[in-house]
Amino acid sequence: MRAVTVSPGREGSVALSELPEPSPGPDDLLVDGLAVGVCGTDREIVSGAYGWAPPGRDRLVLGHESLGRVRQAPAGSGFTPGDLVAGVVRRPDPVPCGACAHGQFDMCRNGRYTERGIKQADGYGAEVWTVPVPYAVRVDPRLSRAGVLMEPTSVVAKAWEQVERVGARAWFEPRRVLVTGAGPIGLLAALLGSRRGLDVHVLDRVTDGPKPKLVADLGAEYHTGDVDDVLAAVRPDIVIEATGVGRLVFSAIEGTAPYGIVCLTGVSPAGRRLTVDAGSVNREIVLENDAVVGSVNANLDHYRQAAEALAGADAAWLERIVSRRVPLERLAEAFTPRPDDIKTVITLDGSGSAP
Repeated sequence: MRAVTVSPGREGSVALSELPEPSPGPDDLLVDGLAVGVCGTDREIVSGAYGWAPPGRDRLVLGHESLGRVRQAPAGSGFTPGDLVAGVVRRPDPVPCGACAHGQFDMCRNGRYTERGIKQADGYGAEVWTVPVPYAVRVDPRLSRAGVLMEPTSVVAKAWEQVERVGARAWFEPRRVLVTGAGPIGLLAALLGSRRGLDVHVLDRVTDGPKPKLVADLGAEYHTGDVDDVLAAVRPDIVIEATGVGRLVFSAIEGTAPYGIVCLTGVSPAGRRLTVDAGSVNREIVLENDAVVGSVNANLDHYRQAAEALAGADAAWLERIVSRRVPLERLAEAFTPRPDDIKTVITLDGSGSAP
C-alpha cells in the first residue's frame, strides 16, 4: 500500500512510500483510507519543526484528520463493512495519569500520550489503516466528502464544552460570540455557535473568496475591520480565538462583555514580540470576572459530539470548507498553502483532485 511518510526533524523529507498493509488485531477495524486532511500541525511536521516517529523507526506515517471505509470489522463491534469511520488521534499514556485513567486523555498530565500521525504512532495517511474499535467513530453516510472534518470538529466541540463549563461558574446566558479566523476551525466554531442559537460574528482578513459566503450562509455576520472596532461593536460574551495572532488574543481578552470567556484554540508562533499593557489586561480580567482558557485536542466524548454536530449540519455547506483535494500522487502540493485555501485534503482512494 501507499502512505504519506516523513522523517520528523528533517525538512523536505515528506514522501510517498510503499509499506506493507497492516494486519488488524482481534479488536481492530481494517479500514480503506478515503481522505486525510492537512492542517498547520502537518505542515510543521513536514518542515522539520515538530513530530516524533514511532519507537525504533525513523519515519512516521502522517495524517491525523482521517476518513475511511470499513473493510473488515470484528463480530459484535457495532461496525460493518462499508461504514464510514474516522479514527481518534490521541491515545492515553500507559502509566496512566489521573486524567487518562478517567478517559480525559486530551488533558494528559505527564505528556506520555501518543498521537496518530504526530507523536510516536503512525497516522491515517495511508491507503489502508487499522484502528481499535473503541477509538473509531462512525461518520454519517451523507458525509462521504466532508467526513474528513470530524477531527477538527472534535477540537471545536471541546472548545465549546470548555466555554460552557467555565460559564457555569454562575448564571450564564450568552447571546453573542465572536470567532476570530475563518479557517476550518473558525468556520466549524461558527457552525457550532449557530447551532446553539447564538448571534455569531466572524472576523477574518479575507474580503473575497468563499469565506464570507460560508459565514453568511450560517446566518452569521462576517467582519474584516480592525479587531478593536469589531469588538466594540459586537461586545461578545464569548470569543473563540482561532488564529494565534498575538494582537487578536489580547484584544479579545480586553474586548468581551462582563463575565466574558475567551477560548484560545490557535497556537501562536514563538519569538514574535508584542507590547502589551499587562496592567490593563489584568484589571479587565479581574474586575469583570472574565476567563481565558486554552483548548486543544479531544477525547472520545468530543468526537461523539462532533459526529452529532456534523450529522445535523448541511452536508453541502460542509463540503465547501474542503477547498482543495490533492491526489496521493501529488501529495507535496498539499503542503504548500494557496491564498484561497480553507481546508486541503489528500485523497487516498484515487478519487482525483476536483473539489
